Formats: sequence, C-alpha cells, structure tokens
Amino acid sequence: MNLTLYGTPTSGHSHRVELLLEMLELPYVYSPAPADVRRSDAFLRLNPLEQIPVLTDDDLVLCDSNAILLYLVRRYAPKSYWWPEEPVALARAQRWFSIAAGELKNGPATARHIQCSNGPGDLAAAQAAAHKLFAFMNQHLADRRFLALDTPTLADLACYSYTARAPEGGVSLDAYPNLRAWLAEVERLPRFKPMPSSPKREPTPA
Repeated sequence: MNLTLYGTPTSGHSHRVELLLEMLELPYVYSPAPADVRRSDAFLRLNPLEQIPVLTDDDLVLCDSNAILLYLVRRYAPKSYWWPEEPVALARAQRWFSIAAGELKNGPATARHIQCSNGPGDLAAAQAAAHKLFAFMNQHLADRRFLALDTPTLADLACYSYTARAPEGGVSLDAYPNLRAWLAEVERLPRFKPMPSSPKREPTPA
C-alpha cells in the first residue's frame, strides 16, 4: 500500500476521500493539486479530465471521489459498516451517492463555487436547488441519525462536505435543524477532520 491523494483543501470531493482515509487510519501522502497543477502533463497522465480527487495506490490510478470511496472500503475495510451488502441497504446508500453527484453538486456545491470562486452559473438557481434539497434531507432526517442506515455509511461522507459549507454559497442552514443534527453526528465520528473554510468573498444570502 502506497497511497497518494491529489486534491485541494477546500474541495468537497477531495475532502470526502480525506475523511475516509482518516477514519480508516490509512497512511497516505497528500499532494496539493490546484488548477495550474491539474493542467500539467504529469497530472494529465493521471486524469486527462483535469479533475480532483485522484488517488494512486502503488501503480493503480483512480479518479472520481465516490469510486475512490468504494475502492478504499472494499480493498482495506471489507468487513466494515461503511458500505452494506444487503440489497435494500445497498440501494439506500447508493441513492445518496446519486444525490451527491446530482442535486448536491448542482445546488449547494455550485452555489459555493459561484460565490467563492467566481465560477460560472446562476447563483439564485443553485441556491434555490440547495434549499429544495435541504428541505428534503431535513424531513428525511426527522427520525434518523444518518442518511442511509442506523450506522454511518459512505453516503454520509459523500454528502457531508458541501452540505456543511453551504453557507459559503449563501445557503443558510438555520431552517434545517435535523440536517444540522446530522452534520453534528458526522463530526462526532472518530478521526473526523473538518474541511477548511473558503477564504473568498462574502456570500450573497438567498
């Protein structure tokens, strides 16, 4: 095992992989990969799409944060609670992977990228999408501690980072007490590592 994670500290996609590496107590090297590094020939050989995170494990190169999460659990913690085997539980966890790649990315993650990094897109539309998602999550979490099962799963790690940093995109979490309680549950997990705040512009409230 010789793990290297290429990412940036304020990327939620990178952070979800960092969380799992820390929680599985796997030794790894963190290699910063800001935009200029991602355009380099060396990085393009790892991921021609110029995207982070990238994980290397000896000669193996893996891209896409959710794919990396699954690899790490199956390879290094196959008997853990992080990814279920039972079909219904597996379907419930997978649903949140899809939400992380869809509604979460298009709502709070996009709003944060627009607000903090002058990224492209419609800020008001992204903020509205975030509030729609958070209202759904808040209701879903009314009688449960974690998103998919009674125990934490990769679904929680996949959805945590951009939810926690949604206020940086002008999306307040004040109206979502169950969502905030879930964030606190994730933050109480052993070896939790917070994602740094973005130092960019002041958010424009929705």
